[in-house]
Amino acid sequence: MTTLDDATSTRSGHDADADVLANPAWSSLSGAHAHLAEGSDRARRYPVSISPFAAISDEHDPRAWTELAELVGPGGLAVLTGRQTAVPGGWTVVEGGSGVQLLGESVQGATDPEALGLGRDDVPDMLHLVERTKPGPFMPRTVELGGYLGFRREGALVAMAGRRLHPAGWVEISAVCTDPEHAGQGLASRLVLAVAAQVRADGDVPFLHASETNVGAIRVYERLGFRPARRPRFELLRAPV
Repeated sequence: MTTLDDATSTRSGHDADADVLANPAWSSLSGAHAHLAEGSDRARRYPVSISPFAAISDEHDPRAWTELAELVGPGGLAVLTGRQTAVPGGWTVVEGGSGVQLLGESVQGATDPEALGLGRDDVPDMLHLVERTKPGPFMPRTVELGGYLGFRREGALVAMAGRRLHPAGWVEISAVCTDPEHAGQGLASRLVLAVAAQVRADGDVPFLHASETNVGAIRVYERLGFRPARRPRFELLRAPV
């Protein structure tokens, strides 16, 4: 198995432009998803009905933090990823955890004729599946971030995966989940590869995140061809009151 240390020491090729993945939400909100973004030149966020993610252009710039505080409002909440410095005075970390960012430069994906496209009409079923499986934040309008695919059994949605953050040249595969009653059938792996094939067809490279404690998922992603790169922090922050 490739370790994070091994991956760090062997970076090459597409990594030349992988620096955007150090702050993927900012790259996404200032690029492909700029039409969805709320905020300014230094601080942006998705509408809360789409995603809790926010981002700043430079965490060393006090003005960026000030503009983020103005954006979310006194005591407002924002999810940031990849932060390296201490939060400014008045900000508090409500909760957080470490993840693993995995890059799919060698992953071409594979179309799956059984995978169904999911859209707005499927949102109630998607939210119900998310509630049962807890894959991470998924809001009523998250489906607008990119294409989502799923498998149904006897009409019920039992597995899904789709596209979330879209930093320049990359697309994050997210909301990968399978109903526990249908686990062990390889449904999630098939969907990850199917979404990856769509990402590749659009000229981008797939990547994804997993909690560092979700060792099983990380091993599956590595078997599919993804390699671990960074260990970003994901934090829910509260703005000064």
